[in-house]
Amino acid sequence: MAIIDPIADMLTRLNNAGIAKHDAVVIPLSKIKSEIAKILKKEGYIKDFKLMQDSKQGLLKIYLKYTEKNRHVIYGIERVSKCSRRKYVKKVGITPVLNGLGIAILSTSKGVMTDKTARKNNVGGEVLCNVW
Repeated sequence: MAIIDPIADMLTRLNNAGIAKHDAVVIPLSKIKSEIAKILKKEGYIKDFKLMQDSKQGLLKIYLKYTEKNRHVIYGIERVSKCSRRKYVKKVGITPVLNGLGIAILSTSKGVMTDKTARKNNVGGEVLCNVW
């Protein structure tokens, strides 16, 4: 069965694994998924990630992070730009997620970055997802 939206599949797997209290989740690898994982690690939403080889395209293993009370660190994650409806913003139209408590991940001409980094670099782009 083909996956229509691989980024939405990644976000759903992360959310479901966090609800089920798994230590890690394995996702089919792509360049944009590894860039999203780098941002999630840098912002403190996941512990770590590892790129693994297999006979097809490779795998991305993401180690989830929990609080002291065993709650998933990612309280909410949503796909903003979908296959059927893309959402692009200019540099002045980038709004903070939950008044700065969350992050938006954008795909820009300078690479995949957070909303704060995009505002700092004065670039706009496609809003991939919001995480809080």
